[in-house]
Amino acid sequence: MRTAEVPSQSLLDNPGSIGEPDRGPQAGAQAQKLSVPGGAALYIGALLGPGLLLLPGLAAAQAGPAALLAWLALLAASALLAVVFAALGKAYPSAGGVVGYTAAGLGARAGAAAGWCFLAGVICGAPIVCLIGASYVTDLTGGGQPLRRTVAAVLLLVVLGLALGGVRTTTSVQLGLVALLITVVILAVAGSAPSARAANWTPFAPHGWAAIGHAASTLMLSFVGWEAVAPLTTRFTAPSRQLPRVIATAFAATTVLYLGLAVATIAVLGTHTGTSVPLADLLQHAIGPPGRAAAAVAAVVLTVGATNAYLSGAATMAIELTTRTAARRHPRSARQFLTLIASAGFLVIVLYSLHVVTTPQLVTVPTTLFLAVYLGCTISAARTLAGRARLAALPALTAVIAVLLFCGWALAITAAVAITAALTTKSLRSPPPQHIRSGPAVDSHGDRPEQAPALR
Repeated sequence: MRTAEVPSQSLLDNPGSIGEPDRGPQAGAQAQKLSVPGGAALYIGALLGPGLLLLPGLAAAQAGPAALLAWLALLAASALLAVVFAALGKAYPSAGGVVGYTAAGLGARAGAAAGWCFLAGVICGAPIVCLIGASYVTDLTGGGQPLRRTVAAVLLLVVLGLALGGVRTTTSVQLGLVALLITVVILAVAGSAPSARAANWTPFAPHGWAAIGHAASTLMLSFVGWEAVAPLTTRFTAPSRQLPRVIATAFAATTVLYLGLAVATIAVLGTHTGTSVPLADLLQHAIGPPGRAAAAVAAVVLTVGATNAYLSGAATMAIELTTRTAARRHPRSARQFLTLIASAGFLVIVLYSLHVVTTPQLVTVPTTLFLAVYLGCTISAARTLAGRARLAALPALTAVIAVLLFCGWALAITAAVAITAALTTKSLRSPPPQHIRSGPAVDSHGDRPEQAPALR
């Protein structure tokens, strides 16, 4: 899950996010044009998040060193998704996010289903992020599971209190959090490199080759983000020239960080990669005992900042979506949504502390919900886009389906959310999908994009 909130996107990252346009104070930022460095920073911020504090160790525990193949496969899928969502952002500049992108090709009910799947993913994901932060605290202080659930509950209360009080993590602060995460990862990977052991790479697939698929379903949570920054495509002065450079920069940066962390987790920690605090272990190898303290501080800061961004944007999106199922807007929708997150969050923490659910099972639920969002968007893209974007959408759709096949019982939860949202959404008549050119038109005066009309 990511951390950067891009202006004009209600959920950006939120990891920002995926959904309806933000009508808050940041809305004025929509008119600001983006440079290549600024755009790359926002794209990287949308892709990285506190999930990196946990997921590399979790995937390695599931598949052993073969988890590296899951990372490579998902990076390839991520490149395709980058192309698809950039094209959707240019084709439907007023769509506002995944709700509009899905609705363009599949109708309003499917769009609402995508939106509610995203919101359900946030509801399930918030307590998981808090548990991740709590793991690093208890790793430093001791106290075991009782203290971990207490710290997680306190962190959840803090971020809910901030959201209820109207405190929002600004874009600058969120990009600062991303810079902190990048710094921690680089320090951990580079500093622990001398402790790497070749013996940790054997056996390569101790749990069988099918375990790679399960590792991919776990790691997918770290690859959610391209949809969040898709609406930014209209803020570049020369999209056809700037956008490929921005995407290439963001993809290269995340590839280096992801693969570096994946390799270090396996090569340095070896059979101990099942730990819930891989970065703390790597930092201890890098700088000694102070590394665990540094990891704990970074984890708490990232947890509070990222989760505050998730909830602030998601509450806005919830208000927008409730207008599709109600005759009028309810003034207390945001408060009710945050109350729902609190109830669900504390329930998740209790179930985890009672060992009713495991960490991999918890991660699978929001992952599957976000994959359902990608499923709707890629199907819509395959139906409405043309050219290279459509060619990218088809294998991207195949990759999404392949990962979904390893999500198991969480598919039932996702199906229930999507079906309920579709059935309770007011039907809106819309014209049949049309093929939209995936690239911008260039006029005789330079690189001015022609914005394709949104299909509703």
